[in-house]
Amino acid sequence: MSTTSVTWWGHSTVWLADSGTTLLTDPVLTGRVAHLRRMAGPTPRLPAPPDAVLLSHLHADHFHLASLRIVPGSPRLIVPRGAAAFVARNLGPGFARRCVELAPGEETTVGAVKVRAVPAAHDGGRGPWSRERALAVGFVVEGAARTWFAGDTGLFDEMNDIGPLDLALIPVGGWGPTLGSHGHLDAADAVEAVRRAKAARAVPVHYGTFWPIAMGRVRSHMFHQPGTRFAELAAEATPDLHVRVLGQGETMTIGRGE
Repeated sequence: MSTTSVTWWGHSTVWLADSGTTLLTDPVLTGRVAHLRRMAGPTPRLPAPPDAVLLSHLHADHFHLASLRIVPGSPRLIVPRGAAAFVARNLGPGFARRCVELAPGEETTVGAVKVRAVPAAHDGGRGPWSRERALAVGFVVEGAARTWFAGDTGLFDEMNDIGPLDLALIPVGGWGPTLGSHGHLDAADAVEAVRRAKAARAVPVHYGTFWPIAMGRVRSHMFHQPGTRFAELAAEATPDLHVRVLGQGETMTIGRGE
């Protein structure tokens, strides 16, 4: 039986292996991003060069330039429409030539899997200090399993069109003591998201890894609790959904039809 495995390395960094193809999502492979410090889990240890890197949007905690420079090999970079120019300006023409831009509804093939961009309700800009703009997207990977990597998003109506899914890699929190409702999911909204997307399994991501320096004690429940809270709420609202709360560096394997 073909299997799919996911290893969560913290925040939105996931190693996804499906049908002999390996994908790396929104890699942050360092101990610090600007004012954020890695507060839990080891620095990611990639087992091999990935076949492709999926980048959901330009925010620095997802499209981390220093981490992209140290990803081994020369993997394809699957980026939102408009992001290749940003790559060329900041990483050079060699990285830009490896980019495949996708808008929602567009897809590409990597090895034995198809990668399709889907919508995300999130600001696609680099940040308030930057004029760099691109779309924000999620991705559905179709191989032995149908896996949705949501990137960073709020709720949106088109989530009903994403499924059915074998697995959702769903954001449930953030990196600081505040989490605005616009463009983000908390644990409760994440349960609604996987319900809309008709997911059979879910792994919570985008929490419990990075936190602002010197703010470790400020609303620390927003750092530690989103994953388990998501599991608790899902058990109440969608009892047929199988939730696996992974620790950083932990792997889950599923077989098609399980």
